[in-house]
Amino acid sequence: MKKKNYFCYSDNNKRYHTLNDYYQNKFHSKIFKISLNAGFTCPNIDGSVGTGGCIYCSNLGSGDFAGNSQESLTNQFYQIRDEISKKWPEGKYIGYFQAHTNTYAPLPILKQKYEEILKLDNVVGLSIATRPDAITEECLDYFEELSKKTFLTIELGLQTIHENTSKFINRCHSLKCFEEMVKKLQKRHIEVVVHIMNGLPYETKEMMLETVKYLNKLKINGIKIHMLHILKDTKLGLLYKQNPFPVLTKNEYIDIVCDQLEILDPSIVIHRITGDPKKEDLIAPNWLLKKFDVLNSIDKELVRRNTYQGFRLSSINFRKKIMSENIHHYDQIYTFDDSKETLNFLNTLIDTGSIITSNNLQKGKLGFIYCNDSTLLCRNNIRYWKSLLHNKGMIFIETKEPNSFYQEIGEETFFIDTYFYVIKKN
Repeated sequence: MKKKNYFCYSDNNKRYHTLNDYYQNKFHSKIFKISLNAGFTCPNIDGSVGTGGCIYCSNLGSGDFAGNSQESLTNQFYQIRDEISKKWPEGKYIGYFQAHTNTYAPLPILKQKYEEILKLDNVVGLSIATRPDAITEECLDYFEELSKKTFLTIELGLQTIHENTSKFINRCHSLKCFEEMVKKLQKRHIEVVVHIMNGLPYETKEMMLETVKYLNKLKINGIKIHMLHILKDTKLGLLYKQNPFPVLTKNEYIDIVCDQLEILDPSIVIHRITGDPKKEDLIAPNWLLKKFDVLNSIDKELVRRNTYQGFRLSSINFRKKIMSENIHHYDQIYTFDDSKETLNFLNTLIDTGSIITSNNLQKGKLGFIYCNDSTLLCRNNIRYWKSLLHNKGMIFIETKEPNSFYQEIGEETFFIDTYFYVIKKN
């Protein structure tokens, strides 16, 4: 049977919480983020907290697709907006202060730059990229007031929760500093989006998954998942040329991202899910240049797994997966769980089939039997239930304790906190 998408936040075929869906539901309009370069520097460049910047960062401060800082913010905005409006004349816009650290200036200067964009037509909000150590209390107070007037998002670069990696890439702030700033922003009801980076030198897959698990606990609003790309004229590029280190393959990256999505709170919006380097600046990996191929491959892998964002957070999701993959639209089904949730879900899987009662059970007719009542699980019942199945039928058992008998006659899967057994007729 076709693998139906059961992800609760999707209005289409995506199995993760896309930014487009989020904006559409919030604004009921097509929303475009316009990248801007306000001419800021960074405390990790000018010596305030460090020098040299993060080792992967280009001289444009991760604002490679932002505007020209020599031009006014209004001109930068209009240049991009005018191109977009040719295709989307009814679109609305969010000014994205992207390059370098966009809170690293006296408050009057910040106000002037932000409000220059907010006064433009069809601008519905601001997204401000910055560091957790570069937001003053005075700035937080201003953000709190600003968030009551417009849609405000603060983007914080974290990249990794692992301190050794953070020191290696020269982030020059601690995890404690990051967490404290997230809580300060949340206390003021300001949306927080966090950047993480897969493929950082010497990090394992499990380390990358731990970063996502940590962010789940912080209840952030959104996440940007980047793949490390090694650029020319960066310290990382020089290190790579001198002593090449392993870089994730496309398949490795897709596998890691899908695992991260499966453990990520489904309410967290995915603002980005891959890197987007310029070809002329890229040293490695070259597969990042085919952005849409990477995006499509992530979609295909989630379909192959028949999973989605947040799948691995509840054993109920695994139950639904097994049912959706094994119940056919014409099947007769018997369930010992008559809860509204289970019955409603089963009814989404059958068309000409039916959920039948114990009054009309017939041997050799059932396609699927579901039991989550441990008091009913015994050898005699299993034998009887098998006699009720047709040749392609199966019994699906859910229990909190392992059972050696079911292991002998069926397939066992332990998922989160539950043992699942699939026992087939033949």
